[in-house]
Amino acid sequence: MRVMLRARLDTQVTNEAYRNGTLPKLIQSVTEQLKPEAAYFGPSDGGRTATFVFDMQDSSEIPAVAEPFLLELGAEIEIHPVMNAEDLRKGLAAQQG
Repeated sequence: MRVMLRARLDTQVTNEAYRNGTLPKLIQSVTEQLKPEAAYFGPSDGGRTATFVFDMQDSSEIPAVAEPFLLELGAEIEIHPVMNAEDLRKGLAAQQG
């Protein structure tokens, strides 16, 4: 299932990770783990935010996906099922048939 993870990163924790060089390594590690179809980084609510869209095969993957953000970056996370335009067309067509 395609999901979107949005992580609001703690400013103090990520400031320190940036200063000591671990922030790029952690983001690279998470990106390699998730293999996202899209990844975005930018400001939100006055802090740093990372957003990933990726395929999650099973809900049992949530701890492995969430914990690096929670433990290493003090993040607040949200994970939501999402669709692209093709998924939406397929779902709407199934409802009409």
